[in-house]
Amino acid sequence: MAIYTLKRVQRLPISLEKAWAFFSSPANLKEITPPYMGFEVTSDPDFSTRPTYAGQIITYTVKPVLGIPMFWMTEITHVEDMKFFVDEQRVGPYAIWHHQHHFRSIPGGVEMTDLVHYKVPLGWLGDLANALFVRRQLTEIFDYRWNKLEEVFGKMS
Repeated sequence: MAIYTLKRVQRLPISLEKAWAFFSSPANLKEITPPYMGFEVTSDPDFSTRPTYAGQIITYTVKPVLGIPMFWMTEITHVEDMKFFVDEQRVGPYAIWHHQHHFRSIPGGVEMTDLVHYKVPLGWLGDLANALFVRRQLTEIFDYRWNKLEEVFGKMS
């Protein structure tokens, strides 16, 4: 029953302020999630006009396996404005989901780091599922996100 880690570092030619505004708004999650996931934010639509805050609950439906809709709820547990925020699953497909989003200014843009720690439920069966498809699917989701962000904001030169 392992805890797995996925880490991505991406640099984009945008300001820290623009990156923070985009990534700290749940309204933008659908745009950077593969369409086959059927990702929909179901939280109060008002949330996109408020700054991210610790204690914020965000709900979604997602279709990760065979197009079957699944409820997912995360909580923003930590926020340091313009530096990082953390979302943790409260209800959903993982036994543990802890996703850190870090941001820092660099010459010509911003560097963003995603650090995800996750555990698949069901003990050794979950570990097998991770080896067979969960890890690959998460990698594909973050690959899609990487490419979409470069499409939207451009590539770092």
